Amino acid sequence: MAFGFLKKIKDGLARTVEAIAAPLARVFRIGRRVDEAFLAELEETLILADVGPRLAAELVADVKARFMAKEIDKADEIVGFLKDRLAEDLQGLASKPLAKNESGPTLLLLVGVNGVGKTTLMKILAGIISPDSGERALQKNTKVSYLPQAGIVHQGKTLKEEAETAFAAIIIKLEHMEELGRQLEIIPDSTDSENRTKTLLEEHQLLVEEVENSGYYHRDAAISSVLKGLGFKNSDLDRQVEEFSGGWQMRIALAKILLEAPDILLLDEPTNYLDIEARSWLETWLQNYNGGYLLVSHDRWFLDVTVNEVYEIFQGNCKRYAGNYSAYEKIREAELESLVKRFEAQKEEVEKTEALIRRFRYKASKAAFAQELIKRLEKMEKIEIPESLKKINITLPPPPHSGRIALTLEGIGKNYGTNHVISDLSITIESGEKLLVAGPNGAGKTTLLRILAGEDLNYQGNLKYGAGISAGYFSQDAAETITGSQSVLEYLEAEAPTHLIPRLRDMLGAFLFRGDDVYKSLSVLSGGEKSRLALLRMLLKPLNLLILDEPTNHLDLHSKDILLDCLKAYAGTVIFVSHDRAFMEALSTKTLGLGSGRHCLYYGGYAYYLERTGDESRKFNSNTVVKGEPAVITSRAEEKQRQTTIRRLRREEEEILAELEKLEIEKTKLETELSSSEVYSIAEKARQVKYHLDKTIKTLEEKTIAWETKAAELEKVQVS
Repeated sequence: MAFGFLKKIKDGLARTVEAIAAPLARVFRIGRRVDEAFLAELEETLILADVGPRLAAELVADVKARFMAKEIDKADEIVGFLKDRLAEDLQGLASKPLAKNESGPTLLLLVGVNGVGKTTLMKILAGIISPDSGERALQKNTKVSYLPQAGIVHQGKTLKEEAETAFAAIIIKLEHMEELGRQLEIIPDSTDSENRTKTLLEEHQLLVEEVENSGYYHRDAAISSVLKGLGFKNSDLDRQVEEFSGGWQMRIALAKILLEAPDILLLDEPTNYLDIEARSWLETWLQNYNGGYLLVSHDRWFLDVTVNEVYEIFQGNCKRYAGNYSAYEKIREAELESLVKRFEAQKEEVEKTEALIRRFRYKASKAAFAQELIKRLEKMEKIEIPESLKKINITLPPPPHSGRIALTLEGIGKNYGTNHVISDLSITIESGEKLLVAGPNGAGKTTLLRILAGEDLNYQGNLKYGAGISAGYFSQDAAETITGSQSVLEYLEAEAPTHLIPRLRDMLGAFLFRGDDVYKSLSVLSGGEKSRLALLRMLLKPLNLLILDEPTNHLDLHSKDILLDCLKAYAGTVIFVSHDRAFMEALSTKTLGLGSGRHCLYYGGYAYYLERTGDESRKFNSNTVVKGEPAVITSRAEEKQRQTTIRRLRREEEEILAELEKLEIEKTKLETELSSSEVYSIAEKARQVKYHLDKTIKTLEEKTIAWETKAAELEKVQVS
């Protein structure tokens, strides 16, 4: 089975090879020796010509070997050899099939900046739209299935009935088998009939084998397995599909495509609506899949474990990189360094040429020369740096000063009828922590974040913000808060601190508002665009506690990296929920696991959480804390006593902190008095103020030691 890439890619091969020939020729000079300096210059030239570091190294090694064997010894022979090799490699790339081959299935990732045409190419490959040039070559009997990003709505059936439509093609084959059976029954006895009977029997047997191999007779088990893997419950099977929300509608569509088991899968953002459990299941499913597939996704971890080749669309060309996404990033980083050098060199050349044009354009004796320079500029192929590879750093406003404790939760509980989502949750979150809230779908992650943000006040227990805490909340429905007729840029300028206004264009670019997008009216923005804008608006505010519910949902990989870098550098506290594994592992310093109304605090990031919860026999226990060694499961009476001690120590700590605050104010007041002329000019008055100041400083030191002792005692009880 083969799936030829577009003819447009093949048409570019000749241009690529010819473009490389000119810079290659400049490397060779008559009589030059093939030494290490020569080979280094040759390799650099190949890389600058967009050959890529890996292939450049291979070509240079071949040149050296052939020269040593005296197979080539002239400049034009080396150029000819390199051109032939490049043509072979590029032609092999263009005709490479997207399907199962001798070394296993082809598992491809398609990358490129937003708007470059990834979805368009997938639709061409799926046969939904036709290319303007070239052709789509599909081998006979190859089955291709395509999942779009969004927009699929099901109706009129139960979930199980809808899932069974994945076998519609098999139903047609069964009907054809029945028709063949009827024809066999009415064939008369004759020599011609024997040939006819043989033909029909062979056709019937072929259909029997196809139906058996399709898994149709085991479809109930397959449907149950796939739906469960994607997060559906057994009780959902008889629900009408209209009852499911948009995200679940896309899960139904994904389930049907997986059940079809085509030869080639084309999946455009398949993880967009999946939680971490469903993503993990899909990873395993794809790893065991026997066909080929092409993915577009913004989930780095998912891509690293599911693909073995990457194709990047850039400036109308499609370039192949072997390996997973991380391997692609490393190679692309090296290529970017070379691209930036070429970009800077071209920029300098353009500036010098334009200066010459301005100098000679209106001089009659030099007009022809100036026109020649203008033509040269017009013919120059402009070098561009991809938006996805430009380094953009976002620095959040410094968080306001706050106390050591950001949040204190005491006995927090939340019920929906008889469903106890959160029960008796008591933890302390310290300033500067990056706390991930993890757990399966429906565990109460979003519910907890709403409680912490003050959006949901109907809960049991006590929630207390620390001294000086200023919180911001980004929710999954944040897009609904973006309204009005302002432009994107005007909207942010009205919200941003003055010192950040000059950087707003760069920051908007990092959140995928590029070029004229910044002048779009808020009223025409999509839900995803509004969500990104709401997130950026919140990040511009001087806050010291960020509560983030799925902040990466509408970001591409480059934007996720920018957000991750700025949150890691952020000195404030972050409490977040995410379904992006790479993002969770990189940002989290502690993990609060939720599930079945229970909870467990892990003193480590998401990777540590996974390590500790890998044993399914391990159960959450209320207020369990895991740090280093497994926590001891305490009795309820012991746990109750521990919580009582924690509350007493917190109260005592807060009393000390209040005294410290009063002492700091008194110290500042006395220092101010001592520095005033009305005091220091009168010796007796100055001595009295100095005496009280020294006494206050001494008391302050004593209380500070007492606070440190109390804080250590509290921490010891919390982790015991």
